[in-house]
Amino acid sequence: MKYVVSIGSNECQRENMPLARRRLTELFADIRFSHEEETIPIRLHRSCMFANQVACFHSDLRPEEVRARLKDIEREAGRSPEDKLREIVKLDIDLLMCGDCVLKPEDWEREYVQEGLNYLKMHSL
Repeated sequence: MKYVVSIGSNECQRENMPLARRRLTELFADIRFSHEEETIPIRLHRSCMFANQVACFHSDLRPEEVRARLKDIEREAGRSPEDKLREIVKLDIDLLMCGDCVLKPEDWEREYVQEGLNYLKMHSL
């Protein structure tokens, strides 16, 4: 099944974004990443810019299993429930699409997601 994920961080991006790419590559051999982009925070009061990126891969794992592995990577980057209250996002990896099913329509429409998907289409995944 084809999966699309979004990756984001507004804290320690220089460490956490490469960590996410490294761990995802270890899990999903055919993964392809869009360019990393800097974006403004949405619905947050904290003004720290985000690093965002989109990735596509194929896996025989069920969506729940993929999501569990994504959450493991977030925890490895130090993400904790307490950070959410302080609007700190050390690492967020969201499952946007499984097969043909878009799971987060609002996120799917974001400019960096659409640009990332277009980039990935042009570069063969």
